[in-house]
Amino acid sequence: MSTRRALVFSYIDRYAALAIAIASSMAIARLLTPAEIGVFSVTMVLISFTTTLRDLGSGQYLVQERELTPDRIRATWTVQLLTGLVFAVAVAAAAWPVSRFYGEDRMLPIMAVVAVNFAVNPFGSMTYAWLMRHMRFEALAVMRVTAAATNAAISIGLAWAGWGPISLALGSLAGTLANAAVATLYRSAELPWWPGRRELRRVLAFGSRLSLAGIVRTAADGAPELLLGKLQGMAAAGFYSRANGLAQMFNRLMLDAALVVAQPLFARTVREGGDLRWLYLRALSYLCAIGWAFFAGLALLAEPTVRLLYGSQWSASVDVARVLCAVAMMALPAVVCPVLLTAMGAVGLQLRLSLATSAVTVAGAAAGCLHGLIGTAVGLLLAQSLNTGLWLFYTLRQPGLGGSGLGGTLAHSAALAGITTLVPAALFATSGAAAPLWTPLAAAGVGGVVFIGASMALRHPIATEWRRMAHHLRRRQA
Repeated sequence: MSTRRALVFSYIDRYAALAIAIASSMAIARLLTPAEIGVFSVTMVLISFTTTLRDLGSGQYLVQERELTPDRIRATWTVQLLTGLVFAVAVAAAAWPVSRFYGEDRMLPIMAVVAVNFAVNPFGSMTYAWLMRHMRFEALAVMRVTAAATNAAISIGLAWAGWGPISLALGSLAGTLANAAVATLYRSAELPWWPGRRELRRVLAFGSRLSLAGIVRTAADGAPELLLGKLQGMAAAGFYSRANGLAQMFNRLMLDAALVVAQPLFARTVREGGDLRWLYLRALSYLCAIGWAFFAGLALLAEPTVRLLYGSQWSASVDVARVLCAVAMMALPAVVCPVLLTAMGAVGLQLRLSLATSAVTVAGAAAGCLHGLIGTAVGLLLAQSLNTGLWLFYTLRQPGLGGSGLGGTLAHSAALAGITTLVPAALFATSGAAAPLWTPLAAAGVGGVVFIGASMALRHPIATEWRRMAHHLRRRQA
């Protein structure tokens, strides 16, 4: 599958799943209280540590391995099965002490349900990694959208029936079961059902360092909610969770789909000896131009966006969301670095950078948490300023990369984002905090048109895509 075709299916997948997730979030935010969502959020942050380790990086090993043999495939399946069972038992065993630590009985059944989730997950994740290696994103889209729709339907139905926060856990389990069921339809004959021990050491050597890097980043990402839940209460954790979910919307709209394609694309470029530096700068120019425009507009129109998506009872999340948008803007220049290092096989460097930057993030969150929600967000902003510099400095020292052209790429994208931001800035100036609910939608529509026009006027690299699309449409009409 070509790169552009892969991106098209990846974005279809992500946007369909995002539409389902937004509709689900809007419903859940009105059916559950901030404290109930805080209980589920803190529980899932705790479990996310084991989620990062659930396949010990074996899925990414399957994607990037240059010489994939039947024994290596069988070893990958062994790792996925064993880690799924081990972490299922670990989460179930930790349910009672965790619920006692937070003094929250509702955590116990949530963790029990998630434990079952771990045991089921390998039956979908193995096929997922195989399809990603072969860039079969149309099949991946079917799997993900089916899982998202099932998750949303069950979660909303149970929350409507008054089941409380466990409705979200049961919805997640239903989505995992649906994903595994669809995965069996796409499972290749080359994927074994019986595990094997040969080449196990090779799989673990790659995956263990990658997984450790993942878990420290997950710990850093989850630190604010864990600290707020313990020091400021579950309601504060709930407000932060909604604000962070809003700030992370760009990931679901754009970044996740792009990085899913970037991982096998970078790996293929490394295997074939292609121009990795050019590919990296091109990807960075696209992501920063779109991302900076998105986050600047969202920060300006955070208040009507929160009211539109979650309701007026979540107004305490507005100012936090604005600061978290600044954090996300600061992170964008380095967002491709972990994927790039994985594709190059530099998992040791990725681990060291993850350890260092995660320590900085946790320190920033801990210092800020003592000063409430806004203090937490400001602490994260200061930490991210240092972390972005660390990722870029060490990643660009790798062979075949280098910092040449980075400054020009970022400046070009910043100019395009700045022009686009004039649209939400004008709407904010005229309406302020009393902006009607349609304001974010209007800003997105008009801003999109301005973005396309400005990219062509500035001759930004992304304008190539608009011209290519226009040429393709003319050919179809002809």
